[in-house]
Amino acid sequence: MNNTPQSERLRIVVLGACNSGKSSLINMLADQEVSLTSDIAGTTTDPVKRAMELPHAGAVVLVDTAGLDDTSPLGKQRADLSLKALDNADLALLLTGENADVESECISMLKSKKIPFVKVANKSDIRQTTEADVHVCAAEGKGRPELIEAILQKIPSDFAPRDLLGNLVKHGDLVVLVMPQDSQAPKGRLILPQVQTIRALIDRGCTVVSATPETLPLTLSKLNVLPDLTITDSQVFDSVKRIIPSGVRLTSFSILMAAYKGDIEYFVEGAKKIAALDSDSRVLIAEACTHVPANEDIGRVKLPLLLRKKAGEGLSIDFATGKNFPDDPGRYDLIIHCGGCMFNRRMVMSRVQRAKEAGVAMTNYGVAIACLKGIIDKVVYPGN
Repeated sequence: MNNTPQSERLRIVVLGACNSGKSSLINMLADQEVSLTSDIAGTTTDPVKRAMELPHAGAVVLVDTAGLDDTSPLGKQRADLSLKALDNADLALLLTGENADVESECISMLKSKKIPFVKVANKSDIRQTTEADVHVCAAEGKGRPELIEAILQKIPSDFAPRDLLGNLVKHGDLVVLVMPQDSQAPKGRLILPQVQTIRALIDRGCTVVSATPETLPLTLSKLNVLPDLTITDSQVFDSVKRIIPSGVRLTSFSILMAAYKGDIEYFVEGAKKIAALDSDSRVLIAEACTHVPANEDIGRVKLPLLLRKKAGEGLSIDFATGKNFPDDPGRYDLIIHCGGCMFNRRMVMSRVQRAKEAGVAMTNYGVAIACLKGIIDKVVYPGN
Protein backbone atom coordinates (compact mmCIF):
# COMPACT_ATOMS: atom_id res chain seq x y z
CA MET A 1 0.00 0.00 0.00
CA ASN A 2 2.81 2.43 0.90
CA ASN A 3 4.25 1.99 -2.61
CA THR A 4 1.04 3.07 -4.35
CA PRO A 5 1.77 6.41 -6.08
CA GLN A 6 -0.30 9.27 -4.69
CA SER A 7 -1.53 9.96 -8.22
CA GLU A 8 -3.22 6.53 -8.19
CA ARG A 9 -4.90 6.89 -4.79
CA LEU A 10 -8.45 8.00 -4.07
CA ARG A 11 -8.03 11.63 -2.95
CA ILE A 12 -10.44 12.71 -0.20
CA VAL A 13 -10.43 16.39 0.79
CA VAL A 14 -11.88 17.36 4.18
CA LEU A 15 -13.51 20.82 4.21
CA GLY A 16 -15.28 22.94 6.75
CA ALA A 17 -15.17 25.90 9.10
CA CYS A 18 -12.56 26.42 11.82
CA ASN A 19 -12.96 24.06 14.77
CA SER A 20 -15.51 21.89 12.96
CA GLY A 21 -13.35 18.84 13.70
CA LYS A 22 -11.63 18.21 10.37
CA SER A 23 -8.33 17.08 11.86
CA SER A 24 -10.10 14.92 14.46
CA LEU A 25 -12.09 13.30 11.67
CA ILE A 26 -8.91 12.41 9.79
CA ASN A 27 -7.37 10.96 12.94
CA MET A 28 -10.48 8.82 13.43
CA LEU A 29 -10.40 7.56 9.85
CA ALA A 30 -6.68 6.78 10.11
CA ASP A 31 -7.31 5.15 13.50
CA GLN A 32 -4.26 7.00 14.82
CA GLU A 33 -3.18 10.57 15.56
CA VAL A 34 -1.79 11.81 12.24
CA SER A 35 -3.17 15.37 12.21
CA LEU A 36 -2.66 18.02 14.88
CA THR A 37 -5.83 18.97 16.75
CA SER A 38 -6.54 21.93 19.02
CA ASP A 39 -9.40 24.13 20.22
CA ILE A 40 -7.45 27.09 18.87
CA ALA A 41 -8.90 28.30 15.56
CA GLY A 42 -6.48 28.09 12.62
CA THR A 43 -4.41 25.16 13.93
CA THR A 44 -4.32 23.70 10.42
CA THR A 45 -2.80 26.24 8.03
CA ASP A 46 -1.83 24.71 4.67
CA PRO A 47 -3.47 21.55 3.27
CA VAL A 48 -1.82 18.48 4.81
CA LYS A 49 -1.86 15.11 2.99
CA ARG A 50 -1.98 11.73 4.74
CA ALA A 51 -1.62 8.48 2.79
CA MET A 52 -3.38 5.51 4.32
CA GLU A 53 -5.37 2.36 3.64
CA LEU A 54 -9.12 2.75 4.09
CA PRO A 55 -11.09 -0.48 4.65
CA HIS A 56 -12.77 -1.64 1.42
CA ALA A 57 -11.67 1.53 -0.42
CA GLY A 58 -7.97 0.68 -0.64
CA ALA A 59 -5.16 3.21 -0.87
CA VAL A 60 -6.34 6.77 -0.29
CA VAL A 61 -4.94 10.22 0.44
CA LEU A 62 -6.75 12.26 3.09
CA VAL A 63 -6.24 16.02 2.72
CA ASP A 64 -6.72 18.12 5.86
CA THR A 65 -7.47 21.76 5.04
CA ALA A 66 -7.56 25.08 6.86
CA GLY A 67 -10.89 26.44 8.10
CA LEU A 68 -12.69 28.38 5.40
CA ASP A 69 -13.82 31.07 7.85
CA ASP A 70 -10.33 31.75 9.20
CA THR A 71 -10.23 35.46 10.17
CA SER A 72 -6.50 35.60 10.91
CA PRO A 73 -4.24 37.88 8.83
CA LEU A 74 -3.46 34.97 6.49
CA GLY A 75 -6.98 33.53 6.64
CA LYS A 76 -8.00 34.32 3.07
CA GLN A 77 -4.81 32.87 1.60
CA ARG A 78 -5.30 29.72 3.66
CA ALA A 79 -8.91 29.42 2.55
CA ASP A 80 -7.87 29.87 -1.08
CA LEU A 81 -5.36 27.02 -0.72
CA SER A 82 -8.08 24.86 0.85
CA LEU A 83 -10.42 25.46 -2.08
CA LYS A 84 -7.60 24.91 -4.58
CA ALA A 85 -7.17 21.43 -3.08
CA LEU A 86 -10.47 20.58 -4.79
CA ASP A 87 -8.76 20.70 -8.20
CA ASN A 88 -7.62 17.11 -7.73
CA ALA A 89 -10.23 15.88 -5.24
CA ASP A 90 -12.06 12.67 -6.13
CA LEU A 91 -14.37 13.06 -3.14
CA ALA A 92 -14.94 15.55 -0.31
CA LEU A 93 -16.02 15.31 3.30
CA LEU A 94 -17.87 18.49 4.33
CA LEU A 95 -18.10 19.16 8.07
CA THR A 96 -21.41 20.78 8.96
CA GLY A 97 -22.90 22.59 11.93
CA GLU A 98 -20.40 25.43 12.47
CA ASN A 99 -21.00 28.01 9.74
CA ALA A 100 -24.00 27.90 7.39
CA ASP A 101 -22.46 30.37 4.94
CA VAL A 102 -19.31 28.26 4.61
CA GLU A 103 -21.36 25.12 4.07
CA SER A 104 -23.48 26.79 1.40
CA GLU A 105 -20.40 28.08 -0.43
CA CYS A 106 -18.74 24.66 -0.30
CA ILE A 107 -21.81 22.81 -1.54
CA SER A 108 -22.16 25.23 -4.44
CA MET A 109 -18.51 24.81 -5.41
CA LEU A 110 -18.53 21.01 -5.05
CA LYS A 111 -21.59 20.76 -7.27
CA SER A 112 -20.09 23.09 -9.89
CA LYS A 113 -16.91 20.99 -9.98
CA LYS A 114 -19.00 17.78 -9.98
CA ILE A 115 -17.16 16.42 -6.94
CA PRO A 116 -19.20 13.93 -4.90
CA PHE A 117 -19.31 14.75 -1.20
CA VAL A 118 -20.47 13.47 2.16
CA LYS A 119 -21.99 15.90 4.69
CA VAL A 120 -20.60 14.94 8.09
CA ALA A 121 -21.92 16.19 11.43
CA ASN A 122 -19.05 15.87 13.88
CA LYS A 123 -19.41 16.14 17.66
CA SER A 124 -22.73 14.32 17.23
CA ASP A 125 -23.15 14.12 20.99
CA ILE A 126 -24.07 17.82 20.97
CA ARG A 127 -25.45 18.14 17.43
CA GLN A 128 -28.11 15.49 17.13
CA THR A 129 -30.32 17.76 15.04
CA THR A 130 -27.71 18.77 12.44
CA GLU A 131 -28.73 17.71 8.94
CA ALA A 132 -26.04 15.43 7.51
CA ASP A 133 -25.40 12.19 5.63
CA VAL A 134 -23.65 10.72 8.65
CA HIS A 135 -23.20 11.70 12.32
CA VAL A 136 -19.94 10.99 14.13
CA CYS A 137 -18.08 11.96 17.24
CA ALA A 138 -14.50 11.84 16.01
CA ALA A 139 -12.94 12.72 19.37
CA GLU A 140 -14.48 9.58 20.87
CA GLY A 141 -14.07 7.43 17.75
CA LYS A 142 -17.81 7.02 17.28
CA GLY A 143 -19.33 6.57 13.83
CA ARG A 144 -16.23 5.39 11.96
CA PRO A 145 -17.91 2.37 10.28
CA GLU A 146 -20.86 4.51 9.21
CA LEU A 147 -18.54 7.18 7.78
CA ILE A 148 -16.49 4.64 5.83
CA GLU A 149 -19.70 3.18 4.40
CA ALA A 150 -20.85 6.67 3.37
CA ILE A 151 -17.50 7.24 1.64
CA LEU A 152 -17.77 3.94 -0.22
CA GLN A 153 -21.20 4.93 -1.48
CA LYS A 154 -19.86 8.22 -2.87
CA ILE A 155 -16.73 6.99 -4.66
CA PRO A 156 -17.16 8.18 -8.27
CA SER A 157 -17.76 5.43 -10.79
CA ASP A 158 -15.02 6.75 -13.07
CA PHE A 159 -12.40 6.38 -10.33
CA ALA A 160 -11.99 2.68 -11.15
CA PRO A 161 -8.45 2.05 -12.42
CA ARG A 162 -8.23 2.90 -16.11
CA ASP A 163 -6.47 0.76 -18.69
CA LEU A 164 -3.13 2.33 -19.57
CA LEU A 165 -2.75 0.32 -22.79
CA GLY A 166 -6.32 0.30 -24.09
CA ASN A 167 -6.61 -1.66 -27.32
CA LEU A 168 -2.96 -1.30 -28.32
CA VAL A 169 -1.82 -4.75 -27.23
CA LYS A 170 -3.17 -8.19 -26.50
CA HIS A 171 -1.93 -11.26 -24.64
CA GLY A 172 1.25 -12.66 -26.16
CA ASP A 173 2.31 -9.49 -28.03
CA LEU A 174 5.99 -8.54 -28.27
CA VAL A 175 6.58 -4.93 -27.21
CA VAL A 176 9.87 -3.03 -27.47
CA LEU A 177 10.45 -0.14 -25.05
CA VAL A 178 12.94 2.55 -26.05
CA MET A 179 14.20 4.44 -23.01
CA PRO A 180 16.96 7.06 -23.39
CA GLN A 181 19.43 7.21 -20.52
CA ASP A 182 20.42 10.87 -20.77
CA SER A 183 20.86 13.48 -18.03
CA GLN A 184 17.08 13.52 -17.48
CA ALA A 185 16.99 9.81 -16.62
CA PRO A 186 17.09 9.29 -12.82
CA LYS A 187 20.16 7.44 -11.62
CA GLY A 188 19.49 3.84 -10.69
CA ARG A 189 15.76 3.87 -11.42
CA LEU A 190 13.14 4.30 -14.11
CA ILE A 191 10.67 7.15 -14.35
CA LEU A 192 7.10 6.43 -13.24
CA PRO A 193 5.49 6.18 -16.73
CA GLN A 194 8.06 3.55 -17.72
CA VAL A 195 7.45 1.55 -14.55
CA GLN A 196 3.67 1.70 -14.96
CA THR A 197 3.91 0.71 -18.62
CA ILE A 198 6.12 -2.29 -17.88
CA ARG A 199 3.75 -3.47 -15.16
CA ALA A 200 0.70 -3.00 -17.41
CA LEU A 201 2.37 -5.00 -20.21
CA ILE A 202 3.30 -7.82 -17.86
CA ASP A 203 -0.24 -7.91 -16.48
CA ARG A 204 -1.53 -8.11 -20.06
CA GLY A 205 0.71 -11.11 -20.72
CA CYS A 206 3.05 -9.37 -23.18
CA THR A 207 6.74 -10.02 -23.76
CA VAL A 208 8.73 -6.87 -22.98
CA VAL A 209 12.12 -6.03 -24.51
CA SER A 210 13.94 -2.87 -23.44
CA ALA A 211 16.50 -0.83 -25.36
CA THR A 212 18.03 2.62 -25.63
CA PRO A 213 17.97 4.56 -28.92
CA GLU A 214 21.62 3.58 -29.41
CA THR A 215 21.03 -0.16 -28.86
CA LEU A 216 17.69 -0.33 -30.70
CA PRO A 217 19.13 -1.52 -34.07
CA LEU A 218 21.06 -4.34 -32.37
CA THR A 219 18.02 -5.26 -30.25
CA LEU A 220 15.78 -5.53 -33.33
CA SER A 221 18.39 -7.62 -35.17
CA LYS A 222 18.29 -10.21 -32.40
CA LEU A 223 14.53 -10.66 -32.55
CA ASN A 224 13.10 -13.55 -34.57
CA VAL A 225 9.86 -11.66 -35.26
CA LEU A 226 8.83 -8.04 -35.65
CA PRO A 227 7.53 -6.27 -32.54
CA ASP A 228 3.78 -5.76 -32.33
CA LEU A 229 4.33 -2.33 -30.79
CA THR A 230 7.20 0.04 -29.98
CA ILE A 231 6.85 2.49 -27.09
CA THR A 232 9.44 5.24 -26.89
CA ASP A 233 10.30 8.41 -25.07
CA SER A 234 8.68 11.21 -27.10
CA GLN A 235 11.91 13.18 -27.53
CA VAL A 236 13.39 10.45 -29.78
CA PHE A 237 10.22 9.87 -31.81
CA ASP A 238 11.75 10.69 -35.18
CA SER A 239 14.97 8.66 -34.75
CA VAL A 240 13.06 5.63 -33.48
CA LYS A 241 10.60 5.94 -36.37
CA ARG A 242 13.52 5.77 -38.82
CA ILE A 243 14.92 2.64 -37.16
CA ILE A 244 11.87 0.42 -36.64
CA PRO A 245 10.73 -1.67 -39.65
CA SER A 246 7.81 -0.47 -41.73
CA GLY A 247 4.49 -1.62 -40.33
CA VAL A 248 5.59 -1.72 -36.68
CA ARG A 249 3.24 0.48 -34.67
CA LEU A 250 4.73 3.33 -32.63
CA THR A 251 3.61 5.33 -29.62
CA SER A 252 5.20 7.02 -26.60
CA PHE A 253 5.02 6.88 -22.83
CA SER A 254 3.71 10.45 -22.80
CA ILE A 255 0.89 9.61 -25.21
CA LEU A 256 -0.09 6.62 -23.08
CA MET A 257 -0.20 8.87 -20.02
CA ALA A 258 -2.21 11.47 -21.96
CA ALA A 259 -4.90 8.89 -22.67
CA TYR A 260 -4.68 7.48 -19.14
CA LYS A 261 -4.90 10.79 -17.29
CA GLY A 262 -6.55 13.17 -19.75
CA ASP A 263 -8.59 13.50 -22.93
CA ILE A 264 -6.51 12.05 -25.77
CA GLU A 265 -8.98 12.97 -28.51
CA TYR A 266 -8.99 16.60 -27.33
CA PHE A 267 -5.18 16.58 -27.23
CA VAL A 268 -4.88 15.21 -30.76
CA GLU A 269 -7.34 17.80 -32.03
CA GLY A 270 -5.54 20.55 -30.09
CA ALA A 271 -2.20 19.67 -31.71
CA LYS A 272 -3.59 20.93 -35.02
CA LYS A 273 -3.25 24.45 -33.59
CA ILE A 274 0.54 24.12 -33.86
CA ALA A 275 0.33 24.67 -37.62
CA ALA A 276 -1.27 28.09 -37.03
CA LEU A 277 1.28 29.38 -34.50
CA ASP A 278 3.40 32.37 -35.46
CA SER A 279 5.62 34.98 -33.80
CA ASP A 280 2.59 36.74 -32.33
CA SER A 281 1.21 33.60 -30.67
CA ARG A 282 1.40 32.73 -26.99
CA VAL A 283 1.90 29.20 -25.65
CA LEU A 284 1.73 27.80 -22.11
CA ILE A 285 3.84 24.74 -21.29
CA ALA A 286 2.55 23.05 -18.12
CA GLU A 287 4.45 20.35 -16.29
CA ALA A 288 3.46 18.50 -13.13
CA CYS A 289 7.02 18.12 -11.85
CA THR A 290 8.88 20.93 -10.10
CA HIS A 291 12.38 19.60 -10.80
CA VAL A 292 15.26 21.92 -11.66
CA PRO A 293 15.44 21.91 -15.48
CA ALA A 294 18.58 20.49 -17.11
CA ASN A 295 20.17 21.18 -20.48
CA GLU A 296 18.17 18.36 -22.09
CA ASP A 297 14.86 19.14 -20.35
CA ILE A 298 12.01 18.33 -22.69
CA GLY A 299 9.56 20.94 -21.39
CA ARG A 300 11.93 23.86 -20.78
CA VAL A 301 14.45 23.30 -23.58
CA LYS A 302 13.53 20.88 -26.35
CA LEU A 303 9.86 21.76 -26.84
CA PRO A 304 10.51 25.54 -26.93
CA LEU A 305 13.27 25.00 -29.52
CA LEU A 306 10.96 22.94 -31.73
CA LEU A 307 8.09 25.40 -31.34
CA ARG A 308 10.18 28.47 -32.17
CA LYS A 309 11.75 26.68 -35.14
CA LYS A 310 8.21 26.16 -36.43
CA ALA A 311 6.53 29.44 -35.42
CA GLY A 312 9.41 31.92 -35.23
CA GLU A 313 11.71 33.25 -32.54
CA GLY A 314 9.10 35.80 -31.45
CA LEU A 315 6.78 33.07 -30.16
CA SER A 316 5.91 33.82 -26.51
CA ILE A 317 6.20 30.80 -24.19
CA ASP A 318 5.20 30.78 -20.51
CA PHE A 319 5.73 27.93 -18.06
CA ALA A 320 3.54 26.58 -15.26
CA THR A 321 5.04 24.03 -12.88
CA GLY A 322 3.55 21.84 -10.18
CA LYS A 323 0.12 22.97 -9.08
CA ASN A 324 0.49 26.42 -10.61
CA PHE A 325 -1.96 26.83 -13.47
CA PRO A 326 -3.91 29.91 -14.61
CA ASP A 327 -7.54 30.09 -13.50
CA ASP A 328 -8.35 31.73 -16.83
CA PRO A 329 -6.08 30.37 -19.59
CA GLY A 330 -7.91 32.34 -22.28
CA ARG A 331 -4.88 34.53 -23.05
CA TYR A 332 -3.06 31.57 -24.64
CA ASP A 333 -3.36 30.21 -28.18
CA LEU A 334 -2.22 26.74 -27.10
CA ILE A 335 -1.53 24.82 -23.89
CA ILE A 336 0.92 21.92 -23.98
CA HIS A 337 0.75 19.67 -20.90
CA CYS A 338 3.18 17.00 -19.75
CA GLY A 339 2.03 13.41 -19.30
CA GLY A 340 0.82 14.27 -15.80
CA CYS A 341 2.27 11.16 -14.18
CA MET A 342 2.56 13.00 -10.84
CA PHE A 343 -1.09 14.15 -10.96
CA ASN A 344 -4.27 12.15 -10.58
CA ARG A 345 -6.74 12.16 -13.46
CA ARG A 346 -9.04 14.61 -11.66
CA MET A 347 -6.28 17.26 -11.68
CA VAL A 348 -5.48 16.84 -15.37
CA MET A 349 -9.14 16.81 -16.35
CA SER A 350 -9.81 19.96 -14.31
CA ARG A 351 -7.22 21.70 -16.46
CA VAL A 352 -8.72 20.25 -19.62
CA GLN A 353 -12.09 21.62 -18.52
CA ARG A 354 -10.63 25.09 -17.93
CA ALA A 355 -9.08 25.06 -21.40
CA LYS A 356 -12.35 23.97 -23.00
CA GLU A 357 -14.32 26.65 -21.16
CA ALA A 358 -11.80 29.28 -22.31
CA GLY A 359 -11.91 28.01 -25.89
CA VAL A 360 -8.17 27.27 -25.87
CA ALA A 361 -6.57 24.40 -27.75
CA MET A 362 -4.71 21.96 -25.51
CA THR A 363 -2.37 19.11 -26.28
CA ASN A 364 0.27 16.92 -24.66
CA TYR A 365 4.07 16.69 -24.85
CA GLY A 366 4.06 13.44 -26.83
CA VAL A 367 1.31 14.47 -29.22
CA ALA A 368 2.90 17.88 -29.79
CA ILE A 369 6.34 16.40 -30.53
CA ALA A 370 4.84 13.87 -32.95
CA CYS A 371 3.12 16.76 -34.71
CA LEU A 372 6.26 18.93 -34.79
CA LYS A 373 8.28 16.00 -36.15
CA GLY A 374 5.71 15.39 -38.88
CA ILE A 375 4.80 11.86 -37.79
CA ILE A 376 1.50 12.46 -35.99
CA ASP A 377 -0.34 10.31 -38.55
CA LYS A 378 2.16 7.48 -37.95
CA VAL A 379 1.62 7.32 -34.18
CA VAL A 380 -1.01 5.19 -32.46
CA TYR A 381 -2.77 5.85 -29.18
CA PRO A 382 -5.39 3.97 -27.10
CA GLY A 383 -8.68 4.22 -28.91
CA ASN A 384 -7.51 4.96 -32.46
